[in-house]
Amino acid sequence: MFISDVSRRTFLKGTAATAALAAAGSLSVGAWRAQAAEAGGQTGRAVEAPSLCNGCSSKCGLVATTVDGRLWTLRGNEIHPYAQGRICARAHGLAQLAYSDERVTQPLRRKEDGSFEPIDWDTAFAEIGQKVKDVIAQSGPESLAIIQDPRPSGKQYSKRFMHALGSPNVYAHSSSCNLSKESAYQLTIGATGFSNDFANAKMVMFIGRSYGDGIRPSSVHSLADAAEHGTRVVVVDPRLNNSGIFASDWVPINPGTDLALLMAMANVLIEEDLYDHDFVEQYTYGFDEFAAQAKGYTPAWAQEITDVSAERIKELARAMAAAAPAASIESGWRSVIGCSYKNSLETARAITAINALLGSWGAKGGALITSSPKVGALADARFAEPPKPEAKRIGDKEYPLVLSSAGTNVAALQAALDGRLKGLFFYNSNAAKGYAQPKAWTEALSKTDLVVTIDVQMSETALQSDYVLPEVTYLERLELPEFVGGKKHFVGMRTVVLDRIHPETKTCDEIFNGLAQACGVGQFFQFTAEDWAAAQLATVGVDIEDLKREGVMELPAAPFEYGPPKFKTASGKFEFKTDKFAEAGLNPVIGWIPRKVAFKEGEFAIVGGKQGIHSHTMTQNIEALHAISREYHMERLWMSAKDAQDIGVETGDTVEVSSSEHTGQVEVRVTQRLKPGVVFLPTHYGGDSPAQTRAYQYGISLTDFIPLDAEPGVGSMMSQEVAVTVKKAGA
Repeated sequence: MFISDVSRRTFLKGTAATAALAAAGSLSVGAWRAQAAEAGGQTGRAVEAPSLCNGCSSKCGLVATTVDGRLWTLRGNEIHPYAQGRICARAHGLAQLAYSDERVTQPLRRKEDGSFEPIDWDTAFAEIGQKVKDVIAQSGPESLAIIQDPRPSGKQYSKRFMHALGSPNVYAHSSSCNLSKESAYQLTIGATGFSNDFANAKMVMFIGRSYGDGIRPSSVHSLADAAEHGTRVVVVDPRLNNSGIFASDWVPINPGTDLALLMAMANVLIEEDLYDHDFVEQYTYGFDEFAAQAKGYTPAWAQEITDVSAERIKELARAMAAAAPAASIESGWRSVIGCSYKNSLETARAITAINALLGSWGAKGGALITSSPKVGALADARFAEPPKPEAKRIGDKEYPLVLSSAGTNVAALQAALDGRLKGLFFYNSNAAKGYAQPKAWTEALSKTDLVVTIDVQMSETALQSDYVLPEVTYLERLELPEFVGGKKHFVGMRTVVLDRIHPETKTCDEIFNGLAQACGVGQFFQFTAEDWAAAQLATVGVDIEDLKREGVMELPAAPFEYGPPKFKTASGKFEFKTDKFAEAGLNPVIGWIPRKVAFKEGEFAIVGGKQGIHSHTMTQNIEALHAISREYHMERLWMSAKDAQDIGVETGDTVEVSSSEHTGQVEVRVTQRLKPGVVFLPTHYGGDSPAQTRAYQYGISLTDFIPLDAEPGVGSMMSQEVAVTVKKAGA
């Protein structure tokens, strides 16, 4: 489908305006001070301080303005490569969390009746420490685990704490986000990600990802600029998502079949001799096996699976070849290749294979693998790593392709269900609502001897914990540095923008230092976050006081040069064939794997995704952002006009959605922007925590509908492997 050339800048301006009004109203600091002066009142003292956003994992640089110590406005840091002077709506709105009337403001302990009582920090640390010692004495340190949503300090303190206790069980949120993609890329190209050279690209294809919904300001502007300069942008997605305004083509596809489209494109490139022979011969491994296998993946074969015509597939492949090497498949994030299907890992591999056939790796306008800065060795003995745990992390054996830095929290869930895990810590992680299946998490948490949640708000996970330890918000704390790679290198850091609002909340380092001392491993935590940050920064030649002032600083880096990259893979080349897959019992050659779920008559495929003002469950209770959701009914289930007519519903009607696991009711939005046979559900709603009154029972949650399962080899949650039925409520 062709998309008309409407104003792309209108999208950007509208997003910025909505964000500004949501967070700060229509009154600027300058206007406020002028009005106050005219009225003869005090104008207040305006102070600027830099930090990093906490709205998503991008951690864009921002600059906060406070007036008399109270937050007034936020703006993007011009130096930060992701922000480039701008921040998105969720960044503006999340700042309200500091002043939320529903923050957790003191340590809490669950009583026998399930309610919570406030306790002091000394009591909390002492009781948790004793319970940890008891678990270790009875079941060993390997029966403890922590799950964290990676943040600059949290990801490092979590690992240090668990390793100090002797447990290897450290998990990120990745298996419910981008694990399949990052694991696949590590094996095929030797890096967990890559970038697309939009400034010089002639053609870019997106597989299910939308910059217009999961906003990183610099990415949106790169895409907008590319579209305005004539780059052909192809969006492959069952839904015409909010990046469609930048696109020239929409290719509606059956959900979970993107792999068949990519394999058919590979077939065309090889069989019509359109691929880059020089690149393939010099820089790849396993091409002959891949080419032999690809012979069977014809466009006609793919048409039956994808519902994309054979002629359309041929045209896309030929167009990519004509534009090569300034053509590539976009790198993706979550969506199709992150954790959604039984074939997410393989689809990510296939994306890299198309880029290899096009010779776009390292090419101007193609797909770029760039370098990243790293912390050097720390001489101070205080920062020496704890001994490496003797046991292996739970899940690594069952899912041998999992990224070592992430692990699979599905394995942790399964281990808690079968009794292998006795104690669970959660840092900034709402696993009981945002990961896998909530009912299974509820059962697992009820079986463990100890559950501790460190968070700012009373999430569903916190509500099911034995202890809740309140952290300050991200604007109230200094954190460890965050390094950003690319053509240029940068380092950013959170600094203290606001004085501590609630005196009984603590920073990340204060909490872990207290826990470590109580658990008997305090010798590994004889420093503050500022001490650790200063030591890390010194290894890259940065003084912490300078970074406190600037927020973001550019680091020296080798000049970027176009050309085939060094692939840090087992073969030293791009891998069409990865032998480690064979060791895991899977096909070592990139090829076709069908999605798990097939659909019966009357069933729909359901897909989920972000909205530009939210980040999963974390932002759903933010006052301004939630108000926007309610005003525009953003919780609604999308349904195609054809399907709506067939079942007799209109926009605004309430529908009943059912799967094998759950039934829920929500309003419906009828649209032409969705492929028939598919429904779309935003992934931010359906909260179950009464302590979050705005989010509580507003909308429905996709995680409730998903069976508990994991993608072979890697352990991702397969978040869209489910069939649902939809009918008008009461029908």
